[in-house]
Amino acid sequence: MKLEQIAPILERPLLMEKPPEELVDKILSQQTTINQLLEETARLKANASSDSQSSLKPPSSDIHKRSEREKESGMPEPAGKRKPGGQTGYPVQTRKGFGCIDRTEVIRPEECPECGGREFLATPVNVRRPQVAELSSKAIEVLEYEQHCCECQSCGAHAWGQLPPEVIGTQSLGARLQALFVWLGNYGHLSYEKQQELLLELGSIEVGIGTLQATNARLSNVVKGGVEKLGEWVKQSGHVQVDEMSWLVKGVKEWMWVACGVGFCLFHAGDTRSRAELELFLGMSFAGVLISDDFSVYNGYAVSAQQKCLAHLKRHFNKVVKLKHGNNPQLGSVFIDLIDTAFMAHRQWRETQDATAYRDWAEGFKLEVKGALEQWLPNAVYAAGLLLRSLRDKAHQWWYFLDHPAVPPNNNLSERFLRLAVTKRKVCGGSRSMEGFGQTAIVLKVIQTCWTQYRSAFEFFIQALTAFSTADSQSMSSLIPQSST
Repeated sequence: MKLEQIAPILERPLLMEKPPEELVDKILSQQTTINQLLEETARLKANASSDSQSSLKPPSSDIHKRSEREKESGMPEPAGKRKPGGQTGYPVQTRKGFGCIDRTEVIRPEECPECGGREFLATPVNVRRPQVAELSSKAIEVLEYEQHCCECQSCGAHAWGQLPPEVIGTQSLGARLQALFVWLGNYGHLSYEKQQELLLELGSIEVGIGTLQATNARLSNVVKGGVEKLGEWVKQSGHVQVDEMSWLVKGVKEWMWVACGVGFCLFHAGDTRSRAELELFLGMSFAGVLISDDFSVYNGYAVSAQQKCLAHLKRHFNKVVKLKHGNNPQLGSVFIDLIDTAFMAHRQWRETQDATAYRDWAEGFKLEVKGALEQWLPNAVYAAGLLLRSLRDKAHQWWYFLDHPAVPPNNNLSERFLRLAVTKRKVCGGSRSMEGFGQTAIVLKVIQTCWTQYRSAFEFFIQALTAFSTADSQSMSSLIPQSST
């Protein structure tokens, strides 16, 4: 409510002159205003005390509300919370070696601890073989290729010796080193300045920031073809989870979108958070099931089916519970219990794959939801009423998983995958150009997709650079999940 909407306070003499009917109207109007102010006050208090469990705030924001005196107060640890370190009852994890040995060094005793003798029998009475991984004395090797141009004895033509595929054109960094620094910059979140320092520490060589920037741009261009093929494949996949986050480019807010599923993850550098950006990302329509939060952009998008995230819905009802006036606490608790029941039943189906038991439960659960809506909707106030009307009008989107359990009831996967971009943004602060923003999105696609497929992104980068160096695009690995090819 705006300040100009609040009626001025009337003096007693003026009120005495008013007819009873007008006074009754004023009282009723003031009651409505008071109820609105109470609800707004409760909402603001709930927002002020909200955290990642009761709102859309990220978990990283929770730490700011923790007390610095918590340890000094002697408060007991919460029940069930594990202590750091090894856990009682778990088998001891011993060192089992690394599975590969580059060099073996024999160590014989030099002096007897008993008599001080220095002569020992040639055959040992026992042998221990500890394995230790260590940086080599010079971790980075600088190679100089003496490239000869020779005359052919048959025809007299001149021919140059071919450089190995690890040498990328005239670049001073080899394929493995380029792949390492792209990996460190985008997955390890190491700035260009710290990459320079690492080169000095490991190899005593100096490389300019421009070279590192060009390396990142080059590799993003090299893998662009494979990423585009993955994007076309995703448009025909069964179901995807989508989400978005803000990203600064020269101080201007842009948007990083993500679409992911089993075995793949796509990032998209977007200029807006609009429907047009979603259509540019996934196409004018999507043939599968779209799993998302209740953001308005996803409402009405042309899809075969949609599943809205119940985890977001639960956070909304947690906020309703904190609105202490009226029936909000009771209403919120009822629907939170329903959502928790749905999550537990779906988890049990994932563990047992018992389709018959799940189908029987789902039919009864639908009746419970319908009964709860009929009971609480007529008396729900503003915030709770919006949620209940959404549950009623968009039931086919909120409860799609009841008939199709293969579709998850939340978009937690997209939120987890988006954390890679969130951490990157937190370290670098954004991008200096839309071109750089796009390069970041491409590289993150490869890294996160390889991670979901249990592949090495580092090795993928090396292979892509080698294929580029030899102009053999057929040798580049595909990012499309193998189970679908």
